[in-house]
Amino acid sequence: MEASTRTKSRHRSLSTIYLSIALLGATLIVAPLLHAQNKTASPETASGKAAPAASPAPKPALTVTTVKPGSSEWPLKLSANGNIAPWQEAVVGAEVNGLRLIDIKVNVGDEVRKGQVLAVFETESVLADIALVKANLAEAEAALAEAQSNAERARQLQNTGAITARARIASAQAQLRQQNLRLKHARVLAPDSGVISARNATLGSVAPAGSELFRMVRQNRLEWRAEVTASEISRIKTAKSVVVSPANGAPIRGTVRMIAPTSDPQTRNTIVYVDLPAGGEARSGMFAKGEFELGASQALTVPQQSVVVKDGFTYVFQIGADNRVIQTRVQTGRRTGDQIEITAGLKPDSLLVSSGAGFLNDGDLVGISRTNTKTSTQ
Repeated sequence: MEASTRTKSRHRSLSTIYLSIALLGATLIVAPLLHAQNKTASPETASGKAAPAASPAPKPALTVTTVKPGSSEWPLKLSANGNIAPWQEAVVGAEVNGLRLIDIKVNVGDEVRKGQVLAVFETESVLADIALVKANLAEAEAALAEAQSNAERARQLQNTGAITARARIASAQAQLRQQNLRLKHARVLAPDSGVISARNATLGSVAPAGSELFRMVRQNRLEWRAEVTASEISRIKTAKSVVVSPANGAPIRGTVRMIAPTSDPQTRNTIVYVDLPAGGEARSGMFAKGEFELGASQALTVPQQSVVVKDGFTYVFQIGADNRVIQTRVQTGRRTGDQIEITAGLKPDSLLVSSGAGFLNDGDLVGISRTNTKTSTQ
């Protein structure tokens, strides 16, 4: 009985020893692994404290496409405003007095030829006056013939009756010429070819001599009278081409005819007279814009979407070395299509934001999806 008890006690002691050895071995194996894991997850500084975790990489504010400025030869143009007016106007007036207007043959807008009848005055009174003058002339001629038939009497009346008869003849002839001229002027003729621009003639009226009946645009020629500032007038030369755009029609190509020798004392502008072709959409009295073609020059251009207007100034965004944008103020010039000329503030080798420039601020980090090697030039 005692031997059995001692045997069981010995077995329990051996089990306890084996269990302790197993636990010690497991500790020796697991501890280094946990230590290595702790070193990797939480590195310590030289002072023994854990180092802070590294901050994540900054994210771009926007992904953009970029472009480089282009260079091309663009036309030099000077813009101006002005009115369209007749090249010359002709006033057609009444040349006879006291006659009634009985026929009007033209109206506003009609094209007429030189010498065409525009209106007719009644001629009955003129014809009656001509008949009376002819009768007086015949009477004077008869008196002269009678005086000359008797030589003796003619000698006696040489200084009296014959002289009087000749004076009456001359007076009657002058009156006849006057009445024939009135008869001629009873038909109002066009002084030149052109188009009727105004009509004051009224059927049945008795127009006094010198009153205006019609107004016409000579040869149907119009001109654009552009107002150009004193600083720009020296750039314009005669015979240069001009594109004029009336308010209601397609552009018209004209030619500089002359430059006014004086400037307006109020506006300080100088009038430039530009001949327009006949038969276009332009009408006298219209307001029109135009561009004088002055030649061509090289232009540094960028797409319109690269240019941003802020607070009244114009900017582009350049790409810096670290992909952060640099807001750069520039000056713009001519525009052609979707291209804008940069006249100052930008170098030709700059790399600019093309799309999305309006959403950026100075210093923003951007991602680049595509770079265009050059802009489209025209």
